Amino acid sequence: MKKKNKKVNAAILIIGNEILSGRTQDRNIAFISNWLNSNCGISVNEVRIIPDVEKKIIESVKVLSKKFNYVFTTGGIGPTHDDITAQSISKAFRLKYDYHKEAYKILENYYGQNKFNDGRKKMAKMPVGSKLIYNPSSAAPGFITKNVLSLPGVPSILNSMIDNCKKYLIKGSKVHSKTLNLFTVESNISKKLGIIQNKYKKSVDIGSYPFFRLGKIGVSLVSRSTSKAKLKEVNKEIFKLIRSKNIKLLKV
Repeated sequence: MKKKNKKVNAAILIIGNEILSGRTQDRNIAFISNWLNSNCGISVNEVRIIPDVEKKIIESVKVLSKKFNYVFTTGGIGPTHDDITAQSISKAFRLKYDYHKEAYKILENYYGQNKFNDGRKKMAKMPVGSKLIYNPSSAAPGFITKNVLSLPGVPSILNSMIDNCKKYLIKGSKVHSKTLNLFTVESNISKKLGIIQNKYKKSVDIGSYPFFRLGKIGVSLVSRSTSKAKLKEVNKEIFKLIRSKNIKLLKV
């Protein structure tokens, strides 16, 4: 992994008609987001889900690659006709789309010459100059083009490859979090919670999320910060608010 930088962010671009149709449920967003924060100190600030449409992929890659430090794409790098991610990224960056020699050799060795058909050869084609993200599960590598890291859509394969992305990433400051589950309604705490958030708006983010549990309505308060000290300060103030309202905590 490259030298640490204080604030590093990323976007996730999910590519696939099967996700939008509801036929396949996405499991990659939560996994990538958690892995980036826990292992790299990189926060995911935007997620997009788009179809297997070249124009949409090109537009999204152009916008997101300029807006964020990194873009993680999932899906569309397989052997079929609708796997067009690599070709679309080539066009987005105006790069030639061609066989990557090392990727070609990896796949040829994996399948053997007799079974290395045109569809499997297609998985070795990517933007010229891309670096490989090795795949310990099914051989077909992902790749990084500029600041865009392209991974497969199958969760088990993606999960097995994700650690091989580390060497291409600048590490950021880890975001720490604290969750408090309260038996109350949002309107009961919203005013004072807003005052606390405004006081610490530059260093801590506070989220309020309603829930229904054990037959009761409640609110999960989640505070996040790269500073443990600021996070502690905020939670002291939240505890004061809880006591002043005589709110019960749900222990988990």
